[in-house]
Amino acid sequence: MSHSPRTFTTGLPAVADLRSRLDAALGDAARTWLDQAVTAAAASRSSDTPTPAAPVQTAPVRAVPAQTAPAQAAPTQAPSAQATSAEATSARARAADHLPAPGPTPTWELRFAEAGRRCGPEHADTARLVLLHAARADTATLARLYEQGTATERRAVLAALPHLVPGPDALPLVEDALRTNDTRLVAVALGPYAAEHLAPHDWRHAVLKCLFTGVPVDAVASLAHRARADTELARMLGDYAAERTAAGRTVPGDLYRVLALTDPPTATDAHAPATTGPGDRAASPDHPAAADPDHPSATSPGRSAAPAPFAPPSTSTGEDQEY
Repeated sequence: MSHSPRTFTTGLPAVADLRSRLDAALGDAARTWLDQAVTAAAASRSSDTPTPAAPVQTAPVRAVPAQTAPAQAAPTQAPSAQATSAEATSARARAADHLPAPGPTPTWELRFAEAGRRCGPEHADTARLVLLHAARADTATLARLYEQGTATERRAVLAALPHLVPGPDALPLVEDALRTNDTRLVAVALGPYAAEHLAPHDWRHAVLKCLFTGVPVDAVASLAHRARADTELARMLGDYAAERTAAGRTVPGDLYRVLALTDPPTATDAHAPATTGPGDRAASPDHPAAADPDHPSATSPGRSAAPAPFAPPSTSTGEDQEY
């Protein structure tokens, strides 16, 4: 299955619109703080160009008249190992004196970290997106903020990717988030950026991880588009359902929703009632979904059961109160 490039981010809200809504929701103090933070972020763009290093000054070479070497030259003595080591240590020390010291953290990055405390947890993601956009954060900056950030800061970086990174350069961040058992990170990692750039094999496994960890498949951006006529995804879903059934475990109701999307559309689909699974048994939490013995994709004979591709999810990341 293939998908057309640059088709999944066209519906993104403009950052200017997000800023307008944020300003309307914030109080005076938070709005003032955000104005100052955005100004600092925008100013950082003009200081991103590195200052060219000064040329290395070397002493001029003086011409020395050639002299005829004497017939019996005095024997030269090779330097001792101790002397060579001492000279090397001295040279390294002199070089270290000229290395630039690590610079201070830019002001806007400090504001990025404290956005939850200043704007409230409900507005922190949007405030951080606005700051990243104002700073025109490149992939290296996003990777650094992601690596050093808390779970909430990482989610903000992932949410900003479709606004800031036009190509697949930031996929390692998405892939890292999908390796975690933090369901909040997994959900945001499968937004428009992953829909556009994640390879089919990795995307299919990410969909299965949602089913395995309980992340609603509604979080998967462009699910219907990417799942359409994907026979390999249908096979994986069938194997997963068969494995769950053989182990006496319930089949997630979302599995049947995704499985239906893998079928090519037909003329009767527009008139068929929407269901979440065979017989609508997965619609109610009081009636957990079970594999339908008549469903060809879930119980086809001769289909081998595949091991669960992901580790069991953790119920808490310990950062529920972190902004």
